[in-house]
Amino acid sequence: MARRRLPRVVFDYIDGGADGEVTLRDNCGAFDAVVFRPRGAIASAACKLGTAVAATPIDVPFLLAPLGSSRLFYPRGECVAARAAGEAGTAYTLSTLSGCRLEDVKAATAGPAWYQLYMLGGREVATRAVERARDAGFSALVLTIDTPVAGLRERDVRNGTKELIGGNPWRMLPYAGQIVSRPGWLADFFADGGMMSFPNVVVSGKPMPYEDIGAALEQSTGSWEDLRWVRDVWKGPVVIKGVLTAEDARRAVEEGADAIVVSNHGGRQLDTVAATIRALPEVVDAVGGRVDVLLDGGIRRGSDVVKALCLGARAVLVGRAYGYGLGAAGGAGVRRAIDILRDGIVRTLRLLGCHDVAALDRSYVELPK
Repeated sequence: MARRRLPRVVFDYIDGGADGEVTLRDNCGAFDAVVFRPRGAIASAACKLGTAVAATPIDVPFLLAPLGSSRLFYPRGECVAARAAGEAGTAYTLSTLSGCRLEDVKAATAGPAWYQLYMLGGREVATRAVERARDAGFSALVLTIDTPVAGLRERDVRNGTKELIGGNPWRMLPYAGQIVSRPGWLADFFADGGMMSFPNVVVSGKPMPYEDIGAALEQSTGSWEDLRWVRDVWKGPVVIKGVLTAEDARRAVEEGADAIVVSNHGGRQLDTVAATIRALPEVVDAVGGRVDVLLDGGIRRGSDVVKALCLGARAVLVGRAYGYGLGAAGGAGVRRAIDILRDGIVRTLRLLGCHDVAALDRSYVELPK
């Protein structure tokens, strides 16, 4: 449905990955290699799905991951997705690269919200954003460490992403057909204000324009030293996102992280790195229960969520799974995606013979040899 409604350049932004998309495919395929070991003859009971991550209680063991530029998928996309997350009793994570003001996004949800921080514009600009997030009531800060430069997303190159956001009508022209062929989306796009800027990255009193983001990312690489600075500005939980190795996991703990996200950025950064479900056991063993471990990447079914929990994740973040829903039908699509995942988790738990996500462990799965 999202593919039918969205221009190719927008759909591929959600759907695509870096380089040959090897990691993008492997993120999903690696889940298929994890085999369940169910328990039989277990009396049926109500399933308990609630958990808590970084001091944030949630009713289901998944959160909505940060998806930049969601306002291109659907009008006021970040607010729409945050509202659906709150209705489901889970947390919404807002990307720095949001088209909606962080205050508006927090006001849209009845549930908890986390803020994902890029160091765009330097520490002074980032400090103001962190202070705004704190004052608005965001409950955790997510520091992403895997974006020293944007990955090469070849679909974006083929679709003319740079040309379409550059503002030169002559350079846009060869790629305009994919836009005009989606009149419904185009009408929504203009009704929502046209090309979005980034109101949470305010430089010299103005929101950063879309075309400046690529260069700004290259000049704003996050470091472990930034985590120490963030700790001085933000007094709440800090989550480190983008960990794939035991070395980085131990360093994150040493630097005071409250939680870690095992993530390869959905296969959108460095291609041919490990699928996250394969990297998860190494990271879980490295932290030894000292902090909560989450996972993102490749989650498409409720059974995928359960496998991650069995291997030691406290919860998972889902991105594309709800991004497709947002692009297809706005809030109704996000709610439908959440329902699909929740129903899949319950079904899997009952078939597995375990009715509480807190009781899941490695005895319920077998890893490939």
